[in-house]
Amino acid sequence: MTSSTPRSDVISSTARRRAIVAGSVGNFIEWYEFGIYGFLATILAAQFFSDGQQTGIESLIATYASFAIAFFFRPVGAALFGRIGDRIGRKPTLILVLVMMSGATALIGILPTYASIGIAAPILLTIVRILQGLSAGGEFGGAVSVMTEFAPAGKRGFYGSWQSFTVALGLLGGAGTVALLASLLSEADLAAWGWRIAFLLAIPLGAVALFLRLKLEETPEFQKAAAADTTDVAKPVVVRAGAAETAKAILLGIGRLMGWSAAGYTFLVVMPSYLQSSLNASFQEALISTVLANAGFAATILPAGWLSDKIGRRWVMLTGTGLIVILALPLLNVLQNPDLGVGVHGLAVFVAGAVVGLIAGPGPAMLAEMFPTSVRYTGLGLSYSISNAVFSGSAGLIITSLIASTGNVDVPAYYVMATCLVSAIAIGTLRGNAHRAELRK
Repeated sequence: MTSSTPRSDVISSTARRRAIVAGSVGNFIEWYEFGIYGFLATILAAQFFSDGQQTGIESLIATYASFAIAFFFRPVGAALFGRIGDRIGRKPTLILVLVMMSGATALIGILPTYASIGIAAPILLTIVRILQGLSAGGEFGGAVSVMTEFAPAGKRGFYGSWQSFTVALGLLGGAGTVALLASLLSEADLAAWGWRIAFLLAIPLGAVALFLRLKLEETPEFQKAAAADTTDVAKPVVVRAGAAETAKAILLGIGRLMGWSAAGYTFLVVMPSYLQSSLNASFQEALISTVLANAGFAATILPAGWLSDKIGRRWVMLTGTGLIVILALPLLNVLQNPDLGVGVHGLAVFVAGAVVGLIAGPGPAMLAEMFPTSVRYTGLGLSYSISNAVFSGSAGLIITSLIASTGNVDVPAYYVMATCLVSAIAIGTLRGNAHRAELRK
């Protein structure tokens, strides 16, 4: 065995910690940005998608359309950067997507608005969102590959859950930033220029993340696979997955993730605009609800990942999807009842976030275990990005449009119930002991 193929039992604890931190930091920035875009959707609608003739709901629909477009470029980024990451390594690819993602986010903070340049404003915003979608598509597969490939035996669920945990932190960071700006600035100042600050913060965040990723080591699993390409002795143990097998695994992965994607974005990102446009909540009330939902989400992710290492991914994730199917409509009805008070409303959104965390905790490790090393970056990225494109990126557009056309304010609950029901069926096909097997070579 050459020096470039380190044994997993001699990987230092420092290298493992760096894998978690460096893998997580890009996820934080990615979801911070997608969070602030969602939380500021009503302001962005007025700044970029309104010429004064549309109604508020029409501008909001246009804003969510731009939101969805970025998500649909994620699979393109996942395929492009996944291929690069599976060929040249996880580390250099993650550095590249980080620079792209941070730069595009900061660019939104300096874009001229519709009042300044007319129709060119929403076009420029959409182009920048496409760049974000491409780079974000390359983030998940690499980050989860790094975390799970560095994980010690029996801890892949816990290590992978840090990806989801930093999603929660990113969304909380976005909500906290917007809430702070809303408390420090007048409503007029926030709408005129204060919203830009939230996006420009990507510059210092990106600088810190870049420093951490430059110190990251390449994963041992990738080094072994790379060495197998040049060492005859190692070649028989490396799996070269066929296109049909990989495509089948990606489709199954999408099915297992769709409930997480739909419920996560509906409860954690779309909710503020829904509360404002459909339930007449104030901007501050909507943000507080979102913070509580994300706090509930964060509270259960790491315990769920840890528990999935003990009893398996299947039962933990089935519990999460099952609870969403049962509780989505009652929880939404609680929010719709003004007589129940702030405390009950806060508990409802906290519980909604917590049940999503039960799926998100084991989800990254579950997905990593479906693909061999040679296509793991690509398979992870495509499964996650396609699921997000269809069921997360379109969530705001679907929900807002259906509410506008039907007048039914229960649409968000029906949406997440349907997707989680399908996910539960797909998750049920998981082998109960898959979490105990080694990662596929």
